[in-house]
Amino acid sequence: MKQRPIKTIALALTLFIATSATAKEARYPEFGNGRIEQTLVKAQEYMVAAANPYATEAGMRILEQGGSAIDAAIAVQMVLTLVEPESSGIGGGAFALHWDNENKKLSSFDGREKAPMAADEKLFQENGKNMNWWEALAGGRAVGVPGVLAMLEKVHKQYGKLPWATLFEDAVQLSEAGFEISPKLAASIARGTNPALGRYGDAWEYFFPDGKPIAKGAMRKNPALAMTFRRIALLGSKAFYKGEIALDIVDTVQSAEDNPGMLTAEDMASYEAIERPPVCAPYKAYKLCGMGPPTSGGMTVIQMLKLLEDKNLSALKPLSAEAVHLFAQAGKLAYADRGKYMADADFVDVPVEGLIDGEYLKQRAALITDKDMGSASAGTPPNADQNWKTATSPEQPSTTHFSIVDKDGNGFSMTSSIEMAFGSTLMTHGFLLNNQLTDFSFSESTEDGKLIANRVQPGKRPRSSMSPFMVFDKDDKLVMLIGSPGGSRIINYVAKTMLGVLEWNMDIQTAIDMPHFVNRNGSTDLEDNTAISQLKPQLEALGHKVSVRDLNSGLHGIVITPDGLEGGADPRRVGRVMGK
Repeated sequence: MKQRPIKTIALALTLFIATSATAKEARYPEFGNGRIEQTLVKAQEYMVAAANPYATEAGMRILEQGGSAIDAAIAVQMVLTLVEPESSGIGGGAFALHWDNENKKLSSFDGREKAPMAADEKLFQENGKNMNWWEALAGGRAVGVPGVLAMLEKVHKQYGKLPWATLFEDAVQLSEAGFEISPKLAASIARGTNPALGRYGDAWEYFFPDGKPIAKGAMRKNPALAMTFRRIALLGSKAFYKGEIALDIVDTVQSAEDNPGMLTAEDMASYEAIERPPVCAPYKAYKLCGMGPPTSGGMTVIQMLKLLEDKNLSALKPLSAEAVHLFAQAGKLAYADRGKYMADADFVDVPVEGLIDGEYLKQRAALITDKDMGSASAGTPPNADQNWKTATSPEQPSTTHFSIVDKDGNGFSMTSSIEMAFGSTLMTHGFLLNNQLTDFSFSESTEDGKLIANRVQPGKRPRSSMSPFMVFDKDDKLVMLIGSPGGSRIINYVAKTMLGVLEWNMDIQTAIDMPHFVNRNGSTDLEDNTAISQLKPQLEALGHKVSVRDLNSGLHGIVITPDGLEGGADPRRVGRVMGK
């Protein structure tokens, strides 16, 4: 791996490094890129909603050839690796839900990154103290074994229709011929969303040609990635997890001199994606279904909606102080449980059924009053181990989500990420590597000695907030697919959008457009430069600590109506919906 000389690094960083205030902001939403007007898209046969037009078009071409939802998803993710490298890619991980319409079977798949087997609870500690987060994020230390390719291949073997190699054609062609740099990608580079980008030679050469950030609208080729895609298309995911690519990933991670990692060839070769039981719960006339551990998204979104189920939200205006207050209180209660109990269930006994138990949630909902509750404490769900201690971990918003429905009614809802914008900033074979291990708690225990569920352990998958969702009606018919990037705020974004459709009878585009209101058991965040920000004084009168700020989601959803498919794309990004 080429690491640039220190003097060159310093010179490069002066071009784009964030000020301390901006750097702090970069830990949360990605920089806003303005709003792009989106309109509701309707179709009859099939549809793709994704975060970049190139990716949407690639998915549509697969569906036009008779491909299945998973076939289209593979094409979408490969193209996103190229055109949206700041958000996701084959160097990262993902969670996905698949709906087999013929057999009425819902499956969920875990492609989350894994910690190296040499890692332990002290991975992010030096001299007995937790590392500074900014020192941990770049380089090899935080790189987990990527899981996207293994997961997509696993689903394809079960539900794919077209040959595996066919699904890489768009990504190869665009990598070789070139693609136009989006405003989002250009802004993320120029504004220093990840101030470490450019520290290592391969990424510097790719994102800073001639020593300057690549500009919006410029054409960029990636022949190294084209070659990678060709190998994977020919040989399958083994070309990634074994052989030259795997060895170069390991070398890149271990050779980051300022922050080397522990990843080995054995870690790469032994990775497996896992099919896990989806987490589902009734909500009025619907059934809500999401992912279980190691993501907290499914259970926490379900908790929020269930806590609000008897609050008669449909009688309230969506952007009223009363509705936002109730939503914020539900967020506080759900995030309190999330912080204590949720982690990789292969290592921790997560009380999945207890956390979404109806009677438990009714008891928790009774804590919601007409005044802000302050900081909520975790509850005691049925069968929960009380030895765990609440702890937080940074989760970054540089993620993507896409929703797909094919002509047979099969659905695929997938959220994919490399963690911080541009991940670890390590690049090899044309793609960036994740820094997903920073989603672990940096501490192994609290001051009283109790262990933290989401601590680092060998081979463990870090907790996530990714929340791919599907909603079904009382007849088990798929009616909605939704998900978003946004770090730990993903849960709020998805819950808000689902309420827009299910409670306030909005179409999916209107629900996505609706200004954001967020609470993660702290301040109530209101989206800046929107009508919701005007609620600040009313909420403060109810006891809320209010922050008005940029809240940059990337919601992409599809609703299946009696008249056909309706799709929406987030105006806060550069996505596109297409259908036929």
